[in-house]
Amino acid sequence: MKQRGRHRRRRRGRALRAFLSGTALALTAAATMISASQATVTDDGPGDLKPLTASAETGKLRLTENRVPQASLDRLAAGMGRPVGVGAVLDGADRTLRDAIDCSATERRALPVSPAASRAYCWNTDDTEGWQPGAVTTSGDADDDGVWGSNRVILSGWSRSGGTVADRGLARVGFVNAGDLNHLTYTWALLAVPVDEGRDYRGLVSHVSGMVWYQDKLLVTADDGDRAALYVYDMNRVQRATVAGDAVGRVPGGWSANGYRFVLPAIGSYQLSGGSDAPHPATVSLDRSTAPDSLVAGEWTLDDGDRNARLWRYPFSTAPGHEGLLATSATGRVRASEAYETKVTGVRGVLSYGAEWYVTRAAGPRDKQGTLWRQDAGQSDDKADTSEAAVCGAKETHSCWSPQTESLSYWEATGEVWTQSGRALFALPLASIDRTTG
Repeated sequence: MKQRGRHRRRRRGRALRAFLSGTALALTAAATMISASQATVTDDGPGDLKPLTASAETGKLRLTENRVPQASLDRLAAGMGRPVGVGAVLDGADRTLRDAIDCSATERRALPVSPAASRAYCWNTDDTEGWQPGAVTTSGDADDDGVWGSNRVILSGWSRSGGTVADRGLARVGFVNAGDLNHLTYTWALLAVPVDEGRDYRGLVSHVSGMVWYQDKLLVTADDGDRAALYVYDMNRVQRATVAGDAVGRVPGGWSANGYRFVLPAIGSYQLSGGSDAPHPATVSLDRSTAPDSLVAGEWTLDDGDRNARLWRYPFSTAPGHEGLLATSATGRVRASEAYETKVTGVRGVLSYGAEWYVTRAAGPRDKQGTLWRQDAGQSDDKADTSEAAVCGAKETHSCWSPQTESLSYWEATGEVWTQSGRALFALPLASIDRTTG
């Protein structure tokens, strides 16, 4: 029976690949109907990235590391019970992502036209209604072999956009068991921040537009109105909720996590050190092509704005006892090792690998699709423009990408880039991005 089931999954996998090819053709046909108001191919791309080297500019990117006292974390664990790891969370994965063939036509419109997705799935409507999708990171970020323990894992960030006023902005992460890519299962964990010296916790309020799992730490972008730029979570410190209720934190009879069985309490944060004009990192990704590995960050800009977006990177620490965290000075300061400006407007996701930078632009108010630009890090203002984007449709437009991808995660061991848009979670080879933007 086991072998028969494996053969059924293989046949379904072949059918899905054929279906995705057909979906790409249908989206390409739809792209031919893009209105003339959208941009068509010209010789004027965004150009190369412009290096930022002046201390007045790079100084704005400094961060300060803050750790939650160990006593507070121990007090929380003593109250909630012994923490568990990723494997225990995946053991509770009781929901199943739908294959692309089972997605609705509306959901499939979130997929890129070119390059086409090679894998695609859709989240269930009943537990994503009133939630906004955010960033994606994987065990390919966490470990260079792509496996965490014995598990292949995808993490998907979401924020509450509906519900009661008290629930608005709450952040959660979907833990996806990706051991069998023909059958993805998942469960949820609430992101939280310890308060009152570990006697309680509050829900993290964040759009989760950026998220990177590196070694045993999860770094999440913050936008809860204070100076916090990133929150840090320990993937070996997942706590179990003991009360199934809508409240968040300590309640009569135990601990509640907005109805979820698991909660991740932050172990630290990175605060903005620059002035009032210091950019909040809105999107982040991992770059394993640098030495040491680095966290790539970018700020969001308006589609019709006239200000260039800043992109930069922070090196990860190689110091013992500082695993998974950013490199700091003796005073806990984090400095950017590189910084650039891009002329791409409506910036959302950013990825860097090797000499290339990949920047996604969200679909504008009159666009059906977004754009993915490949840019080089320019060294001088007179260097030839090498920025490229895919071309599609009869209008030969650059609007070929997914409408709204807030992050890009490169799984180096498989060569795939993972992201999500709407209810669609999808992947495609980085080589196909390079080929279509070449």
